[in-house]
Amino acid sequence: MESQSQLQVSNSGQHSRGTTFLKTCFNGINSLSGVGILSISYAVSKGGWLSLILLFIFAMMCWYTALLLQRCMNGNPQIKSYPDIGQVAFGYKGRAVVAIIIYMELFLIAVELLILEGDNLEKLFPSVNFTIAGLRIGGKRGFIMLSALVILPTTWLRSLGVLAYISVGGVLASIILLGCVVWVGEVDSVGFHERGHFVNWGGLPTALSIFAFCYGAHAVLPTLINSMKDRSQSYKVLLVCFVASTIIYGSISILGYIMFGDYLKSQITLNLPTNKISTKIAIYTTIINPFTKYAVVITPIANAIEDKSLLCKSRPIAILIRTIIVVSTVLMALFIPFFGYVMAFIGAFLSVAISLLFPCLCYLKINKAARRFGFELIIIIGILLMGSFIGILGTYISVRQIVNQLKP
Repeated sequence: MESQSQLQVSNSGQHSRGTTFLKTCFNGINSLSGVGILSISYAVSKGGWLSLILLFIFAMMCWYTALLLQRCMNGNPQIKSYPDIGQVAFGYKGRAVVAIIIYMELFLIAVELLILEGDNLEKLFPSVNFTIAGLRIGGKRGFIMLSALVILPTTWLRSLGVLAYISVGGVLASIILLGCVVWVGEVDSVGFHERGHFVNWGGLPTALSIFAFCYGAHAVLPTLINSMKDRSQSYKVLLVCFVASTIIYGSISILGYIMFGDYLKSQITLNLPTNKISTKIAIYTTIINPFTKYAVVITPIANAIEDKSLLCKSRPIAILIRTIIVVSTVLMALFIPFFGYVMAFIGAFLSVAISLLFPCLCYLKINKAARRFGFELIIIIGILLMGSFIGILGTYISVRQIVNQLKP
């Protein structure tokens, strides 16, 4: 999910030779198995074991809608990005709606990265507090501000390097985290004793919203496919990416649930025992990751603003724009520092639209043959109905949870 912006940025300066099958797979897997890996166990604990079955169903639905986007691209070689698909299907207004939702999602992901830093640094240093101009600031808020200060200079850079190698690091981080969780359960005597519940009906909407966040990489898929040397292999790439990410998500969700049960927190790293080496490795891996991703996440937003500005070639103006974006994400992270609830809101309100609704609507608009009654149309209508239900109910519940947390 976090590397979707990396690939959007790369679209403007792709290598003429394109990316190989293997590199595209790494980019895709890193897009799908990002920050969501920390909260997938929490999602299953909210919904019960039944939600694990729904996770696999959700993965298949998102894989299918990814194929729909790929078919839209096959029908028009001029399509290079998700907004392009929106424009071909619904004109300029369609492009604008898709672009706005994508940029909103990227902004909130940047907020999530700062909340993630604050939570995990506070976990490592629980007794630390900050004093600025005589004002005492709690550890978590102080760490959010400190992290943003360290990250800020990286946002002023426009060259983001070879993205596939960054993606290898993201995939490696996910594997390390999974290994640390196994080590804590097996070697550090936490054990796998929790039974959990078969189903928690009240928590299912939240679980499904987080699933939508986890599989919300559709914004990058058209750009990823367009970057390939051989686009005919894109079907295989999508299959490899969704299977690999589902194995990662399924493994860590099962392990986390049988280790901590209903006591799982919004990030599994917050449940790990603080005095163990494996925990420190997991948290340090989690902390380092956002430092490599934040700048890439906000760059598409900054580029979109600069493209509309007459002063877009001015470096001071570019630095100012990026600084304002960072400051605004810090304020948001300080005001709503609820990682799980914000993730659920992003998943229900934005990721559902990008991953489930828009692919189906654009495909039906572009491909007239798909509107004929048949098995394919039934599947698409089913996805539209389920996506609408998850989006409306999940958004309502997540907003209500955030409002309740903000009450004194």
